[in-house]
Amino acid sequence: MSRRLASITLDNIGDLPPRCRKCVFWELDPMSYARAHEEGDPRLEKESWVSSVLLEWGSCGKIVYVDGVPAGYVMYAPPHYVPRSVAFPTSPVSADAVLLMTAHVLGEFAGGGLGRMLVQGVAKDMTRRGVKAIEAFGDLKWNGPSCVVPADYLLAVGFKTVRQHARYPRLRLELKTALSWREDVEVALERLLGSMTPERALRLA
Repeated sequence: MSRRLASITLDNIGDLPPRCRKCVFWELDPMSYARAHEEGDPRLEKESWVSSVLLEWGSCGKIVYVDGVPAGYVMYAPPHYVPRSVAFPTSPVSADAVLLMTAHVLGEFAGGGLGRMLVQGVAKDMTRRGVKAIEAFGDLKWNGPSCVVPADYLLAVGFKTVRQHARYPRLRLELKTALSWREDVEVALERLLGSMTPERALRLA
């Protein structure tokens, strides 16, 4: 089974799940969101937003492919590109952080570590671009597909709560923490393999 991360561009935006492809919950303020669904084409609004952010800031999302099939995605951007972010009771996002807007792994691929792979991909990208942290609004009452990420998922991949709320806490992932987690795992694996005989290490590999 092969896994591959790719940045979201106008060339592959069609690989987003159909429901997400036409969703502009984060990309527009509440009034513009309602107007787009009543009078316009949300898919064009989505393309326009992605195009603008790519030109002005750079990569704003990742898609993970399993054996060439789109299996999940994540989107992120500085908060001033995300009008919906100011509507949350635990806003604003910290000035030194990028907002993880939404993330989703298709049901048939759930439980395979793709969620952590997506977050690590964002962390690597942001660290390379000099960003100190990733923040997100979590949903403590999540019970199905939604534009807001389940708080439990964020906590499971290393986020910490920085502002409490009964429904939508704001959580934060320090990028040095994310990278040190990865380094610690790599060091542990190196030690494990280094302590084995070549034959046993070969069998595990």
